[in-house]
Amino acid sequence: MRNLIIKTIFILFTTYGLSAQAWMTNLEIAQSLASVENKMILMVWEETTKFQYPVFVNDDKGNVVFINNLFQDEEISPIIWKNFIPVIVSEYQYADLYEKIKGKRSQRYIDKFNDDTIKILDVNGNILNVNDTSEDLENITVMIQKYALNTEYIAIELNGYRQKKDFFTAYYLASKYLDFSMYMKDNVRDDIIRLSNIYLNEAYSFLNSEKKEDQLVLKQRVELLGIQQSLVAKRPKKVLRQLKRMDAEKVESSNQSFVAFLYYTAYKILKDETNAAVWESKISSVNLKKAQMIINLNKT
Repeated sequence: MRNLIIKTIFILFTTYGLSAQAWMTNLEIAQSLASVENKMILMVWEETTKFQYPVFVNDDKGNVVFINNLFQDEEISPIIWKNFIPVIVSEYQYADLYEKIKGKRSQRYIDKFNDDTIKILDVNGNILNVNDTSEDLENITVMIQKYALNTEYIAIELNGYRQKKDFFTAYYLASKYLDFSMYMKDNVRDDIIRLSNIYLNEAYSFLNSEKKEDQLVLKQRVELLGIQQSLVAKRPKKVLRQLKRMDAEKVESSNQSFVAFLYYTAYKILKDETNAAVWESKISSVNLKKAQMIINLNKT
């Protein structure tokens, strides 16, 4: 039945266009539609819509235009629909949604969840723009430039996680988000790394559900992906400190190639060719290409 509803909505949007289209009011269906269209979700609490919500938008000449009310302006509606799946979420859902993140998110995340500003969500309902907490009026054009992401690159991992939440689907999604972040500009990359970390923490929480004999290997894998986040965040010296604390000699054999990848990349970024050469032969050609991408990223 749900699939039928999604297909019907999709056909209606395609057939009749998005001109002055009303925002959705069902978060679950908005998430499903966002999954189909490879878009992020633009979400506000219902209470926010009961008052004027002034914003800025840039016109086709680059001029900044004041919009008196985001929720009533007919010209801005199709712009939002083109780039996001917009949804108004009932206050009655607050308790259930809060319960899912209680004790699992930073205070800054909780503050963003609670406030009246626009929240950009992925298809699983996790907030991307956690650090956008300015009291100034929001510029919708700037928001589109930063957060109107095409999520086709991570679609398989997103759908896998939505269908079944366990260690592996959470871990693979965390890893793919981290890869995805490397294609982003600096002002968005950190946001996506934080999103990756949400899924990595969730993977860690699923460890006890895995076979006891596999838990050490998987725990190390979580730690190593967390260290890779520091590489993408341009902190190679921190990576070396983290690896030394972990003690590479005690890492399980199936994770040794991951350790080699991290050491090699960090040393290459720091232009320590001698130490980098020690690890190079232990890395696959695929990971050498990824390493080079991270090295190039750290040059900018």
